[in-house]
Amino acid sequence: MHNSMCRETPVKNEYEKKKILFINTLSVCSKLCFAIGGAPNQVAGSATAFFLQIYLLDIAQINPFQASVVLFVGKAWGAITDPIVGFFITKSKWTKIGRLMPWMMGCTPFMVVSYFYLWFVPPFTSGRFIWYLGFYCLYQTLITCFHVPYSALTMFLSTDQRERDSATAYRMTAEVLGTLVGAAIQGQIVASAHTLKHCPHRNLTTGHLGNSSGTEVIRSMAISQDFLSHAVRVTVKLLIQSNFVLFCTYAVELRDHFQNIVLTILMSAAVSIPFWQWFLEKFGKKTAAFCGITWIMPFTVMLAFIPNLIVAYVVAVSSGISVAASLLLPWSMLPDVVDDFRLANRSSKGHEAIFYSLYAFFTKFAAGISLGVSTLCLQFAGYDTGACRQPPPVVYTLKLLIGAAPVACITTGLMILLVYPISEDVRLRNKLALEELR
Repeated sequence: MHNSMCRETPVKNEYEKKKILFINTLSVCSKLCFAIGGAPNQVAGSATAFFLQIYLLDIAQINPFQASVVLFVGKAWGAITDPIVGFFITKSKWTKIGRLMPWMMGCTPFMVVSYFYLWFVPPFTSGRFIWYLGFYCLYQTLITCFHVPYSALTMFLSTDQRERDSATAYRMTAEVLGTLVGAAIQGQIVASAHTLKHCPHRNLTTGHLGNSSGTEVIRSMAISQDFLSHAVRVTVKLLIQSNFVLFCTYAVELRDHFQNIVLTILMSAAVSIPFWQWFLEKFGKKTAAFCGITWIMPFTVMLAFIPNLIVAYVVAVSSGISVAASLLLPWSMLPDVVDDFRLANRSSKGHEAIFYSLYAFFTKFAAGISLGVSTLCLQFAGYDTGACRQPPPVVYTLKLLIGAAPVACITTGLMILLVYPISEDVRLRNKLALEELR
């Protein structure tokens, strides 16, 4: 009898192992459903990132100082709301559709309305600054209410690191495609509508989407190290992205190609994400981050100082490769930080939304600084709202914002990333320790 029971135990254990493995394994359908949720947000996000600045300056015709206030305060307000929303999410009660889904579903209708009025020119002129500031802050708040719980879902999809990384790769691909759609639709509209017939020799140009973010939260010292590196790289991205259309318009003579160059960047990024997913599995996430981020540096300088059509498209393809790395790797690294925190604080649970909201906080804070400062630089350089041509100081400032400034920020971010403490060995040890706890 005793021997019979002993023989049955391994069978039961083997069944439990298979059951756990099945639960942790995500189907392609599940990954696709998760990924599609982020695409609409990126459609709107790409439109605001590329075109809101020039819309405020040349369509709404508020002055550069007011535009810088709108862009900075809006992003800063969004950054402030991130940890607040993350805190309230952790205090939310579980419902039949979970704790995160009510936030996403509840804010979506209001987000659509606020986004519509953000691109609406009111019939009055004296209060336009307040109009755009109010609706941009409202839009950023509602985006926070959607994006923080959506990104935190990653931690609930699976306890397996490889499956979470794979789901993140699916999500980044869908978001790049969403960005591609947003840039394509809005880019074609801007390309046709912004061609002022009374400006026969306007300069429009190439562009590229710079580099990006990438880091995480971890206990004590690692929190400051990684969020600083992340903020620096977001600054790089926004410096290039937000000034792209202005650079195309006034700095180089590629006016008929800028929207196609944006699409080239994004298509290159979408195609490159599977490569970086393979690369991070093969060589580790920190190595992949270094390779992906440094790849962009020479091409930012080429874009600013060699305004040639062929060079522009070469830069676009190369930039897309780096953009893919900068999108994928930070979100792949963040769950590792949450796991590390869990091991260091085993009695603390349910803080996933806080980590993701802090990540979003530093993203928006850096974005607000880069948008505000770059627009102020244009004001100091003598930007003339609505003019067909801009003075040489403005052209020179745009080249610095596209070329030299991103390289300096990338170098700073890489130096901070050097002290990122979660190596592949640490990550594997954490994985084994978490499996024992479960």
